[in-house]
Amino acid sequence: MSSNEPDESIKQHIKQQIDFNSGKNLLANDIKKSLQFIDGTESLINSLRNMDVESEELLINFLTDESLQEFCRVNQYFSFNSASVNELKTIYTNLNKKIKAIDSQAVQTSLDELSNEHYRNLCDWLVKTNTFAGQMYAENEEYAQPVACSEYAPDLQLDLLQIELQNLKEPILDVGCGREMNLVNYLRDNGFKAWGIDRFDNNNPYYIKSDWLEYNFEPGSWGTIISNLGFSNHFIHHNLRTDGNYREYAQKYMEILAALSNSGSFYYAPSLPFIEKHLNKQTYCCETFSIKNSEFNGSRISLR
Repeated sequence: MSSNEPDESIKQHIKQQIDFNSGKNLLANDIKKSLQFIDGTESLINSLRNMDVESEELLINFLTDESLQEFCRVNQYFSFNSASVNELKTIYTNLNKKIKAIDSQAVQTSLDELSNEHYRNLCDWLVKTNTFAGQMYAENEEYAQPVACSEYAPDLQLDLLQIELQNLKEPILDVGCGREMNLVNYLRDNGFKAWGIDRFDNNNPYYIKSDWLEYNFEPGSWGTIISNLGFSNHFIHHNLRTDGNYREYAQKYMEILAALSNSGSFYYAPSLPFIEKHLNKQTYCCETFSIKNSEFNGSRISLR
């Protein structure tokens, strides 16, 4: 195989594998009965053995990103920093090595044993990186109840956040833009200089792949920052958890405000009254507004 993207058949097999296990509870008591490798895995062993180093690295990256998407689809509040992503890559690197080393005389038995080991490794990694998962998901439930997360239409987002296009100051950053980049694409189609940031792979030139807690919001660099049901939603979640990362979220919130240029604004929903009340009123103007057909409010923080 050439030093290229992994063979499309392997990528499709990975997607089918993730679909097969989609929504299943890693923390269930007997995951062996629930989580397993799908039929056809054994036929990929030779392809994996013949893969060059660069292609194998791309495969590991693909595996990691697809898995992270599934974890975040089940629960949008799962958080994975660079260190935890690298740990997940190591899990898949080791899995790949063990699959390639399987004895041809005992393929199915070896795959069954390796499958059980792999999913227990994933379970240990998930609880280590997101400790609340251990308390949230019952051990006797085969499926994990998903926490809803959607990518909204751009006009709906603008309406919810009460944003008028003529009031937007460039450049614009959508924090938690989603893989589809709906709002970013809409703004660019309307002539605005807009970018988006999120944690998954995307080849769009106006997309920044990064965890928002690790991204460096440079002072005075953005005219408008937008985050609909993104950053502030997660901030509230961490603020309510006993093991929450609320201090880092508070620091990042202030870093985002410092990233606004003169007369710049940060639009977000839901509101954050527990930190907004502490803002310097001589520096920031805080406006809250009701979200239509909702009990929640949104906020616009502007530099005076």
